[in-house]
Amino acid sequence: MEPNVRFWITERQSFIQRFVQWTELLDPTNLVISIEKIEKSRQLLLTNEDAFIHDLEDRRVQEAWKRSLSTVHPDNSKLIPVPFRPAALLPFTAPMIFLSMLSVKSLKSLILPQVSFYTYTTAFNIVNGNASYNRRPHESLLLGTGVIASSSFFGLLPHLLQMRLNNMLLKKALPIIILTHISAMNVVAARSLEPIRGIEVMDKEGNVMGYSRKAGTKAVKDTATSRIVLFGTSAFIPEVFSHFFIRTQFFRQYPWSLWTFKLSCTVLVMGLMVPVSFSMYPQIERIQCNKLEKEIQSATEETELFYNRGV
Repeated sequence: MEPNVRFWITERQSFIQRFVQWTELLDPTNLVISIEKIEKSRQLLLTNEDAFIHDLEDRRVQEAWKRSLSTVHPDNSKLIPVPFRPAALLPFTAPMIFLSMLSVKSLKSLILPQVSFYTYTTAFNIVNGNASYNRRPHESLLLGTGVIASSSFFGLLPHLLQMRLNNMLLKKALPIIILTHISAMNVVAARSLEPIRGIEVMDKEGNVMGYSRKAGTKAVKDTATSRIVLFGTSAFIPEVFSHFFIRTQFFRQYPWSLWTFKLSCTVLVMGLMVPVSFSMYPQIERIQCNKLEKEIQSATEETELFYNRGV
């Protein structure tokens, strides 16, 4: 069985435990680990199937799990490209969200941040989605291009409306609402093949019982919900804090400090919300067998099966 799948199935973690786990996996040093070190860690875990039970206190085993879980896709055992590893989400998207939420007079200055943000998040969602079903490279490319174009278009709409609105509250709230909804729809669209073709469901030993469209639908829905929490909160809280900051004496003396304050606030909030959103649901989720398709129910006597939700 793939070690990462074995770990997530065996470790029945609570939300707090998952949060602590993700704070380790989101360590930026996981972006610069050499392939040689990853391969050595994987070899250790593959040759010692009880490593997670007996040697979890062993520093060498802990480091091996950290490297494996943060860099290797659980469905195909392939290395995740460095820019799309979970630890890369914060440094890539925080500046883009900050630039996307700025009040500007020209729409042209918003095109690049919007397109960059949705290009990155679309690629991140596809790479870190479930990879157990049959998918050709050109399908991912065409799907991704369409999702990027539509997400960027709808992401720019609130800024067009913003220029025509006189209500200050609505002008501030509209971009946050649209960003939150489009971020969720981006997940749904980028991973739309999962509910259509179905994803692998397996028993606790890792034996594949079949491909389930219902499990695919739930995986995409749960991940989209986590993105609502992540990007909605990350856009909302800096706006609230900035609202009070511009009323301070410090801002009156140093008007330029608003940009620094808002960027710092966005990074700090996202730094907390990334592990929170990733921890909302288990990486390998459980689903009751009676909620799956009839052919899968007839193929096993297990009461619950497992599937990779993705990130």
